[in-house]
Amino acid sequence: MRAPAVAGRFYPADRRTLLKELDSFLPKSHGAKTTPIAIMVPHAGYMYSGAVAGEAYARITVPPRVIILNPNHTGIGARVSVSEFDEWETPLGIACVDVELRTALLKKCPSAELDQDAHLREHAGEVQIPFLQRLKPHVKLLPITLGDLSVEDCRDVGEALAGIIQELISSGPILIVASSDMNHYEPSNVSKVKDELALDRILGMDPEGLYDVVQKKNISMCGVLPVTAALFAATALGGKQATLVRYANSGDVSGDYDAVVGYASVIIN
Repeated sequence: MRAPAVAGRFYPADRRTLLKELDSFLPKSHGAKTTPIAIMVPHAGYMYSGAVAGEAYARITVPPRVIILNPNHTGIGARVSVSEFDEWETPLGIACVDVELRTALLKKCPSAELDQDAHLREHAGEVQIPFLQRLKPHVKLLPITLGDLSVEDCRDVGEALAGIIQELISSGPILIVASSDMNHYEPSNVSKVKDELALDRILGMDPEGLYDVVQKKNISMCGVLPVTAALFAATALGGKQATLVRYANSGDVSGDYDAVVGYASVIIN
C-alpha cells in the first residue's frame, strides 16, 4: 500500500475537513454530465488550485476506472513508471489499483515498468485521488508517472493507452486524468502569455505542438508529458474537442502577482 505523502500539506489530513473542502470545490449547478476521454487538472495545494480542478470534476461523470498520468517532480524512478503499489491510501480510504489495466499496459507499452520509486513522494497524482474518491467512492486507478520522454515516447504511451481503452470499452468508459500545473514563478503577465501559448495547442488537440512550444518558449509547465500523452490517446480514440473550463494563478489567492504558478482545467471529448 502506498501511504499518503502530502496529506496535511497539499490537502487536509482529516477526513471530515477534507470532505468539506472537496464539496466546496465541486459546484452543483452544472447540467447533464458525461464521461469525457480525458481531463487536464492542476495539482497544487488545494487552497491554490482546488477550485480550478473542482470545476472540471464537477462537470463530468467519473467512471469506475481511471488512469492518472503524472509528471515526475522528484526525478527518481522509471521513465514510464507504472504503480507497483496495489493500493493507494488517502484520508477517504483505500483506492485499489486496476490490475487488469496495469497488466495490459505493461504488455502493450515496451517502455512501461513496474516501479515504486517514482510514486513514493510524487504529489501530482495523490492530490487527484480524493476528488475521484468523492465522486466515485470505489474507483479503481492506474497511476503512471512520466519523466524525461521525447514526443515520440509520449505518443507511444498515449497510443498504448488508447489501444487498451478500445479493447476494454465493452466493460465501460475509462477516464484519463492528466495532472499538470502551468508556467511557474514568473510575473503574472509573463506567465499568462506563456500559458496561452500552451493552452492554444491543448485546445487545438495538438500534442506535438504542445510539446514543441513548451520546449521552444521555455514554458515551465510541469505536466507537459502527461498532457501530451493524454492528447495522443484522445486523438487515437477519436477525440475532437478540448474545452477550457477555468484558468487562474496563485496570485489570485496569495495576492502576489510577481511570481505566480498558473492553473488550468480542460475537458477533452
